[in-house]
Amino acid sequence: MAFLRQKIMVQCKKQPFGWIFISRMIGIICFLIVIVLANILSHYVSNPVFQSGVSFLNGNFWFLMLIAIIIFIGDLFGSLQFPLNLPGPIIKAIGSVLGIAFILKAFQWVDDVAATNISQGFLPLSFLITPLVFIIVLACGYYEIMRQLWWIPRAEPDVGVHVVHQISPNEPEAQVTDTKSWEDIGMEFRLMLYDLFHRFRQEIKRK
Repeated sequence: MAFLRQKIMVQCKKQPFGWIFISRMIGIICFLIVIVLANILSHYVSNPVFQSGVSFLNGNFWFLMLIAIIIFIGDLFGSLQFPLNLPGPIIKAIGSVLGIAFILKAFQWVDDVAATNISQGFLPLSFLITPLVFIIVLACGYYEIMRQLWWIPRAEPDVGVHVVHQISPNEPEAQVTDTKSWEDIGMEFRLMLYDLFHRFRQEIKRK
């Protein structure tokens, strides 16, 4: 049981905010380096396909940066504690839709270079795929939030075990404050969900 609890806690553990910020910034910087190198090589490589590809990237540079920034912001929100992470799935879903729009542009570029009709076959499907991807990304994001809210209270030690701290005469008493942090609010919400599901299961077993 202890191993199962430890495994669940590892699965539900979020990446730190600083680690996500640095890793995503490194990804954006690497993308900028690739664009700069491609433009430098375009002065030395006379291949028409390569020249067309560089022109395509330059023409969609700000669109790609917009997609990267939106996903970057969505990941930052996702690394926060509940309820500050609620906008994360919506932002990621918007970034996914913009990513599909870029893929459609890429297919149109392939049609221009290779004289194919890939984009013509993908365009009708995009009207079905785009809302479907938006819903899937949105549902998966909120499912992950609910999974963390549900599993973390179950993975914690039993509430019945109380730890009593004895204050020594030389130890100053901590000031009592009614101010609650977002972590306290999120923990109370997780405990409320756990209690709700626990009572619901008990009512089902009684029937």
